Formats: sequence, structure tokens, C-alpha cells
Amino acid sequence: MIERYFRLAENQTTLRRELLGGLTTFLTMAYIVVVNPQILSQAGMPPEGVVFSTCIASAAATLVMGLYANYPIALAPGMSLNAYFTYSVCLGMHIAWQTALGVIFFSGVFFLILTVTRIREQIVNGIPNCLKYSTAAGIGMFIAFVGLRNAKLVVANSATFVGLGSFSDHEVQVACIGLVLMMILMVRKINGAILIGIFATTLVGIFRGMAKWPTAVFSVPHPSSTWLQLDLRGAMHLGLLEIVFAFLFVDLFDNVGTLVAVCEQGGFVKNGKIPRVGRALLSDAVGTIFGALTGTSTVTSYIESAAGVAAGARTGLSNVVVAALFLIAAFCSPLATAIPGYATAPALILVGGLMTESIARVKWTDFTEALPAFVTMLAMPLTFSIATGLSLGLISYTLVKVGAGRFREVSPLLWILTGLFILRYIYLAVG
Repeated sequence: MIERYFRLAENQTTLRRELLGGLTTFLTMAYIVVVNPQILSQAGMPPEGVVFSTCIASAAATLVMGLYANYPIALAPGMSLNAYFTYSVCLGMHIAWQTALGVIFFSGVFFLILTVTRIREQIVNGIPNCLKYSTAAGIGMFIAFVGLRNAKLVVANSATFVGLGSFSDHEVQVACIGLVLMMILMVRKINGAILIGIFATTLVGIFRGMAKWPTAVFSVPHPSSTWLQLDLRGAMHLGLLEIVFAFLFVDLFDNVGTLVAVCEQGGFVKNGKIPRVGRALLSDAVGTIFGALTGTSTVTSYIESAAGVAAGARTGLSNVVVAALFLIAAFCSPLATAIPGYATAPALILVGGLMTESIARVKWTDFTEALPAFVTMLAMPLTFSIATGLSLGLISYTLVKVGAGRFREVSPLLWILTGLFILRYIYLAVG
């Protein structure tokens, strides 16, 4: 039954690979169970309620993606979006978190409408191939940079912006050990190399006294403090439409960028298009609505899913594993959060490197294809934003095609998106 539903043989995978891929994906993104409550609690939200809502919303959205779209792409509350929720909306604009959750709910409804009307699907499929390839590579560089930062191999430097970390730092040492171990295992093509490396690095950290064994196995969730606490009437205030658009905009293009990148890495893109993309896009809309009801910020696709794909995941069965682990994490958060950041950092670095393979398919001899690809790749890690990189890439694509007199290669959809992006940057400059 599992074989027929998920089409394992057709996707050249096995039950074991899907289980390993799902577990790997979960371990690389399990940090959200801890980080999301820490960020949202600064907006006044009860952390114990946010832990439960984070896990349950992630599980629901991930399950929709796996069962309905059959893709190994997990979802959870987005990191940039929870920061915008707390620091810009709640603290900066002095909006109550209950009202902000109402705004999240309406943005999720708008997402659902855009998905059902297939507007989002047209946006994804309308992105030129050079930008799809460069988006995958750009996000690869982005997550590799995140991994280097988490491993403290790259640190802030007042003179050069970034610099090399200190090898006297024990976390740097252990991360390097994990990085070398994962490289050796991957070169030898050992199944589950990334997962083995994460576990081994964690154990090294524990034996060196840098991490501790979980103090407990079970913890009782407290969902009532955030469950159905959203203020829909307050969120309908006219002045909050700008915030709805901000959540809508960032999640739309972060999610599109992640889908394109992971699907490109997994070989799911056919003839320049992502099959079943409408179903895939439905999952984050459902997740966002459900997350607002339970008490968390916008839910989006996670680029950490690329680690699971690299470990062998090719179908939605791995998502079922991730969803199950998120549900367990709601009751066993001490175990789920026992993996330190420096243990998963090497996985992000290596997966990021693997994702840059797609740039070989960019037509580098054609300047009108090469320049937008370069801008996209460069902007993502430097601006620390997938959405910004993709938007700048789209603008440069339209401008360079027009400059070359190749108007016909710019579709009506790209004209609309380019205009919207330019207006957005004008608005940001004036504001």
C-alpha cells in the first residue's frame, strides 16, 4: 500500500531511504521547536503554548505536503517571518500578538485563494530556467553560510564584515570534526552519511562536556494559552493591510524559492516546471491558517528539507516521518532539542555545496541569462533573504532582456512581477 501510494519504485527510492531522509530533515530543522518560542515569547506570547503550536502546525502542513503533493519538503514557522512578527509588528508597531495572529490568519486565507485560483502556480512555472537554476545555487550558498555561522567558522568582523572564526573555540573544533566525518562518509557513498555525522558530532560534544544528555524524556504541552487566541476583528482594521501584504509577499517568494531549489536538487523539475506545484503550494496556506489558529507565525517550506533529499528522500513518505516526529516533539521537546546547532551545521554546509550543482545548467555564454543568474545567486547570501535574491534576479532579467531588444522573452507575468518588485523597493526607499 505504501509503495502504491507514494510510488517509491517510480521515484527510485526505498522505504529505508525515506525513513532516513525524514529523520535527517527533522534533525536539521528541530531547532525551530526551541527558537520559535524564544522569539515569539518576546512579543508576549506564552512560550509553552508556542512550543505546542509550533509542533502541531509544522506537523499538519508537512503532512499535507507529503500526502497530497507527495514531495519530501517539510514546513514549519519561518524564521524571518517570526522575527518580523515579533520585532516589527508587535514591538515596533505596538500591535498585540492576538491581533498579529489574526493578520497571519488573513494572509493564510489570501494564500489559499491565490493557490486555488492557480495564480501562485503560474508564478512558479513562469520563472525563467536561468533563475530556477540560480535560485537553487543561491539558496545553497545561503544555507552553507548559515551552517558556517552556526559552526562559528564564519563570524562578524568590524573591518571586513565577516571573518574566520577561532579554532580555539571548542564548538568550532567539534563542528570541523563533524564536517570531515560527513565528507568522508559521503565520498564513500554510505547511506545516511549526514544522519550518522549529526549523531556522531552530538556524541563528541556530549563527551567533551559541551552538550548534555536530555534531562527528561516527556513534557506536557500547554496549548490553551495560544489556542484560538487570535483577534480577527482587530486584524480587519484598514491600517493592518500593509502588514498582511508584507507577510504575503515574503512568504510567497521564500516558499517559491525553497520549492524551486529543493525540487531542482531532487530532480523533480520536468521540462522547466514542477509537477503538482499547486498541491505543494496549498500546504503552506493550510499550515499558515492552522498555525494562526493554534498560535504561531507564518508557516513556510524549509530549505533544510534539502538535507533530507541529499540523504535519499524522494517522496512524501519522508514528510510523514517528519510530521510524526513533530507530533512526538510536542510531548518530548527535551529529546527533540538535544541536538546542538554545531552538530547540524556541517550538514547545512555540505548540502549547500551540493545544491550549487545546478549552476552548470545556466547558459553562461548568454549574458542575458548569466547576469540575472549571477545577481540571484549573489544577493541571497549577502542580503540574507531568499525573497530579495529572487526579486532582484527577476528585475535584472527583465531589464537585461529589454536592453538586448528581446522583449518577447519577457512574459506578461514577468512584467507584472517586475513592476510590483520595483514599486516595492520604491516604497521601501520612500518609507
